[in-house]
Amino acid sequence: MLANIVEPLLEWYDQNARVLPWREEITPYRVWVSEIMLQQTRVEAAKPFFERFIRALPTVQALAECEEDKLLKLWEGLGYYNRVRNMQIAARTMVEQYAGQVPREYEQILALKGIGSYTAGAISSIAYHIPVPAVDGNVLRVISRLVASYEDILKASVKKKMEKEIKEIIPVNRPDIFNQALMELGAMICIPKGMVKCELCPLEKICQAREKGIVQELPKKTPKKARRIEKRTILVIRDDNKVVIQKRPSKGLLSGLYELPNVEGHYSQDEVLAYLKEKQLAPIRIQELGKSKHIFSHIEWQMIGYVIKVEEVIECGDAKFHFIDVKKAEADYVIPAAFGAYTKYMGIKLGQEKYSNM
Repeated sequence: MLANIVEPLLEWYDQNARVLPWREEITPYRVWVSEIMLQQTRVEAAKPFFERFIRALPTVQALAECEEDKLLKLWEGLGYYNRVRNMQIAARTMVEQYAGQVPREYEQILALKGIGSYTAGAISSIAYHIPVPAVDGNVLRVISRLVASYEDILKASVKKKMEKEIKEIIPVNRPDIFNQALMELGAMICIPKGMVKCELCPLEKICQAREKGIVQELPKKTPKKARRIEKRTILVIRDDNKVVIQKRPSKGLLSGLYELPNVEGHYSQDEVLAYLKEKQLAPIRIQELGKSKHIFSHIEWQMIGYVIKVEEVIECGDAKFHFIDVKKAEADYVIPAAFGAYTKYMGIKLGQEKYSNM
């Protein structure tokens, strides 16, 4: 049955493909950068990040040589910072082994740090026209519905099975278009839950889930484990010109990034003031801020915050505390989006927000 999807899918894509910056000039490097960004980011949100990243680091060599602080600052707002760290490791491998180029063989690409079968398939097919599948969550959903499969798409065995089935039908003369068409269909038409647009789908008459009336039941996924809840109190500590930030540990959640001082649990004003006096800081004024929530893959932070005005200090009782000029904090230090609800009280903006009014 899947062999029947090829022609209508290609025709639909030829007429409906979105204009995207990484499609305007297709190179292996640009495909790679875009695919890593899009793993956890919406297309519209990724566009400005992609364009800035490519302007700053236009080649594999430039990525390999980039200082880590600059690299992380370019990624600020996208999250999952280990992905861009892995990209740099892979870029250095390319410089050492492939003369600064993305290798041409699928297996060579797959062996690079941070690249799985989907990304390797996307680079191979889109940039090098190699007929290999690129199966992401969109494609898993489309195929599950087309064949009315109740198999769990989070199982590696199910993904491998779909990759094998797609490889058998992928057109050798247009593997790049076919893979992008499947992804595009999942992103624009065969979307999750109640938003699905079957009436616009070029495969509507072929789709078995549509015929059986079970589109909303598919795809099947193993329920995720409940996230661990962590309550935290975020402290915006500042004097007239500077704010306090601290560096997170080199391993673990948000490793190596800068953050606002914070403590575990929800503190009262009196508890915050006592904590700051322990740090040899002299609070002048304290204001309670609103609640905020940030969801990581396995943890949920439930936050409250305070902004505290302190007297000017040179030293305090915590060597981790750094008093940084506000403009320098915004320009040079990578602060995760988890703190986004409170950085406005520092007088700084994060990620794409910095550029939205420019």
